[in-house]
Amino acid sequence: MLEKLIHQNLSISEKQVRATVNLLEGGATIPFISRYRKEATGSLDETEVGAIQGELKRLNELVQRRETILKSLEEQGITDEKLIREINQCWDTTALEDLYLPHKPKRKTRATKAKERGLEPLAKILMLQQENNVFQCAKKYINADVENEEAALQGARDIVAEWISENSIARDAVRQFYKRSATISAKVNESKKAEGAKYRDYFDLTESLKKCPSHRLLAMRRAEQEGIIRLSIFIDDERAIDKLDRIFVKNNSEAGDQVYEAIKDAYKRLISPSIETEFRRLSKEAADKEAIAVFSENLKQLLLAAPLGQKATIAIDPGFRTGCKVVCLDERGNLLENSTIFPHPPQSSIGNASDTIYNLVRKYNVQAIAIGNGTAGRETERFVKLTLGKKSNVDVFMVNEAGASIYSASSVARKEFPDLDLTVRGAISIGRRLMDPLAELVKIDPKSIGVGQYQHDVDQLMLKDTLDQVVSSAVNQVGVNLNTASHHLLRYVSGIGPKLAENITAFRKENGGFHSRKELKKVKGLGAKAFEQSAGFLRISNGENPLDNSAVHPESYSIVKKMAKDLKQPIESIIDNKGIRNEIKITNYVTDKVGIPTLKDILSELEKPGLDPRGNAEVFSFAEGINDIHDLKTDMIVPGVITNLTKFGAFVDIGIKENGLVHISQIVNRFIKDPAEVLKLDQKVQVKIVEVDKERKRIQLTMKDI
Repeated sequence: MLEKLIHQNLSISEKQVRATVNLLEGGATIPFISRYRKEATGSLDETEVGAIQGELKRLNELVQRRETILKSLEEQGITDEKLIREINQCWDTTALEDLYLPHKPKRKTRATKAKERGLEPLAKILMLQQENNVFQCAKKYINADVENEEAALQGARDIVAEWISENSIARDAVRQFYKRSATISAKVNESKKAEGAKYRDYFDLTESLKKCPSHRLLAMRRAEQEGIIRLSIFIDDERAIDKLDRIFVKNNSEAGDQVYEAIKDAYKRLISPSIETEFRRLSKEAADKEAIAVFSENLKQLLLAAPLGQKATIAIDPGFRTGCKVVCLDERGNLLENSTIFPHPPQSSIGNASDTIYNLVRKYNVQAIAIGNGTAGRETERFVKLTLGKKSNVDVFMVNEAGASIYSASSVARKEFPDLDLTVRGAISIGRRLMDPLAELVKIDPKSIGVGQYQHDVDQLMLKDTLDQVVSSAVNQVGVNLNTASHHLLRYVSGIGPKLAENITAFRKENGGFHSRKELKKVKGLGAKAFEQSAGFLRISNGENPLDNSAVHPESYSIVKKMAKDLKQPIESIIDNKGIRNEIKITNYVTDKVGIPTLKDILSELEKPGLDPRGNAEVFSFAEGINDIHDLKTDMIVPGVITNLTKFGAFVDIGIKENGLVHISQIVNRFIKDPAEVLKLDQKVQVKIVEVDKERKRIQLTMKDI
């Protein structure tokens, strides 16, 4: 049943859904399923497999909630067959809660108090709407707790109002009205105007809720939480009451008038506040999902940024008063030497600083210098380039240091470098981030990397789960060197996790590394399932089997061996010789378990075993003479680097403290829905200065007609 619903909700064939669900429930990971089980799933990619996993989780949670509701009804002695059947057939969370609402145990309400005073029969009479003398009728219900006719009618209306508010048709009518025409309004708290100046765009704003972009909604909610503005979501009350009137008022009698009064009360006191709360939650959830999706895409691009590779590197964490922390790393990222230089005011010890850099370059045959892009970054870059001279063959890179300070203060960094200062650890992280962004960034909490918006405002559990999946996807897409990867990197490999990652590094330390993938089976706790899930994503260079340095899964080694045997060639020749590979007819190797998709993947991998799919890091330079916002002038064209992508535009580092914004309308000369359609993180671009707001430190840029 669940597979059929997932098929309907995601428009993925039921056969594909069933196969994917079986694999997921059997313990397979998303990267493994999408890479090595294409025949079973019909070549579903990671996004589609992830969507199936998410929908399966949602439906299972709904089933659990339904069981809880049915148990509650049973405990209350409610045996209404129609109600129970409707609950069992309901697959919508909101509709399920509407069905349960009239029977949900609640605190004392005006309606329950009225029922205790014996007024429920009068409420039923009013609902029939056949009584034309309600005051006469109400006399019968005057007692010690009901002083007069008006009190009796008021109590009866309270009961009717609660019935209406708990009616699923009434709630859905108001809900649909909210969905079509709800308005969100923000009004400033006058006493907080000065304090909340950065939110002044929202001091008096009214717009359609369904058209309010996610970033604006999250910004307004943050402003509301800080007490700067008041938010409300509303619809046209009169039209909403009129809709309820048409549902419940049956004739023009006095009883009908009483019901109409109860409708107004039900709407204003019970239904509208409840549905507004619901739409506050739903709009927040939608905004969270969109913000997390943008964050996820940005994070993936950052994780997959091109590495410098294994080169001796100097890394500098720049600073003015406290100096620049300098570290020298060998080809594997190990610390060789560290120092502090003071090339900037107030010390301005340029000579000593130049000697230090020059000597380190010569001593360790340094090939690259990484400089953090924070405070004093540009000034340090200029100093280093001046020191090296124009003919230097040492490449200088500005490195995004977002999250480096988080890492340097973390338990991970303390364990790795217990005797080093925080800033020295930060410099090491900057250097390693240039050498291999992925390997270094996995040590940092993803939401601290700084490539999203409002990451502290969105649902934190959803954010963590999503970003963990992104990191896992990136790690498995690139592949991991089994003999050099840290346990931080290994734990994201399909089927591994933190404990097995520690066991792998312990085995490596004790046995001097792995010579083949099959040795993984000797690692404590790493059973057949973990081996199946992980082996294809782990690489061993210069191992016993050349296929161990490829994405060919060990379960497919026999296929490659058969190809080699049929061609009368060693496996190494198939890998090295394109002409030999071209002789392979993959249709000859199709079986009931192995199809064309897997065979194509095998051939593709034989062309490039061990090749890093991320490419190589490129040197980039900012415009000379631009050091801060005061150096900018309108119409100036400057180079920049995309540092963040949002739904409304792209943020660009142009070499100063403040990033500029290219609004989505200023990216290309055509309509696009998302900047990610044409831009990617870390992309080098040319931008024109459109406007500079020095007071608010905002820079408007354009990429059009340059």
